[in-house]
Amino acid sequence: MNDLPPDLPRLRTLETWLAMSLDRVRRQIGELERQEQERQQGEQARPPVPDWVLELGIGRDSPAVYVHEGGCWNAGARSKGVDRSTALRALVEGVAACPHCRPDSTLGYLDG
Repeated sequence: MNDLPPDLPRLRTLETWLAMSLDRVRRQIGELERQEQERQQGEQARPPVPDWVLELGIGRDSPAVYVHEGGCWNAGARSKGVDRSTALRALVEGVAACPHCRPDSTLGYLDG
């Protein structure tokens, strides 16, 4: 059983349609490959998660309001990565420890 048209004009039309469809599929594949490559490059270029984070208050010169462990889900957008000694110093100076990630326990700082 032959499912193709028997005449040349309709076969040419079908050929054109198939070529156009194949071009669309190939363009879509190329676009998805490009997006995946960009995603992988973004992951590779992403800076490492800091060990400790200071969450800053609102305003340009606002003091820190919380100390977080790096990667804490509760760290706000106004945060900056710091080293261990800076995080400890902030806790000593009265900056609150995040109640969720408890960086004071990890740092070994027991508030008096």
